[in-house]
Amino acid sequence: MAAAAAAAAEQQSSNGPVKKSMREKAVERRNVNKEHNSNFKAGYIPIDEDRLHKTGLRGRKGNLAICVIILLFILAVINLIITLVIWSVIRIGPNGCDSMEFHESGLLRFKQVSDMGVIHPLYKSTVGGRRNENLVITGNNQPIVFQQGTTKLSVEKNKTSITSDIGMQFFDPRTQNILFSTDYETHEFHLPSGVKSLNVQKASTERITSNATSDLNIKVDGRAIVRGNEGVFIMGKTIEFHSGGDMELKAESSIVLNGSVTVSTSRLPTSSSGDQFGAGEWVRYKLCVCADGTLFRVQVTGPHMGCQVSDHPCGNTH
Repeated sequence: MAAAAAAAAEQQSSNGPVKKSMREKAVERRNVNKEHNSNFKAGYIPIDEDRLHKTGLRGRKGNLAICVIILLFILAVINLIITLVIWSVIRIGPNGCDSMEFHESGLLRFKQVSDMGVIHPLYKSTVGGRRNENLVITGNNQPIVFQQGTTKLSVEKNKTSITSDIGMQFFDPRTQNILFSTDYETHEFHLPSGVKSLNVQKASTERITSNATSDLNIKVDGRAIVRGNEGVFIMGKTIEFHSGGDMELKAESSIVLNGSVTVSTSRLPTSSSGDQFGAGEWVRYKLCVCADGTLFRVQVTGPHMGCQVSDHPCGNTH
């Protein structure tokens, strides 16, 4: 019926536009709305989902994203462990570090006992303690080594050694007085004030001397070896050698004893009677000297025996 009315309206409007009444417009609008409300398939187009463009991370990109997330999680766990270790060792709290202090001058002060291995300073370093407290550095079955460049100070259980290729010097930080230095071109080596003796295992130097009013005593518990590449010269007002064993003098060319040579007979064996010379219990020698300074020995076979023997190496006078 609506179609017939529409056809009639078209026939009537062939001669020109036909105005509709308000009722006709309302009926037409109602019919259109009713048709649209009952048509559920209006504007629906069936589409295959496989042909649509897919969004998001899929395939290899998705696997890569999962790997990145796992890696970030592992790094976060490692960072958490390091943070806990630093917090437990340094003891960081709301008021700062519990075991150390940082100062604007660059000073790092440890307030508690600290366990360290190897410390590498960036530029220059100074190690010190408080004014009225001792600085205690302990090595657990290991030597304590301070090293800066080629200079090394090693403190061990039985010895303390200092080695350097460029030399060293010790001075008082308050008075700046040099106590000891290896710069022999500027000044000679002197023992610090109050030190009376120097105990070394081996010393290499050009000369050893004492002042004019003191004696120079060299004492050893075992064997003393004095060797010079260009000779050994011993000079003094009085020179004394005390040896508990043998004394040996070696030279490539000659040995020169310039001055009076005295042999003390206080420790030489003596006898109350002359009968022991022929008994074979003692073998004695007499030290003789030639006019030219040659020394030789003569076996003593009887009392009051002199150096007049037939096989002496001297001339007529001895």
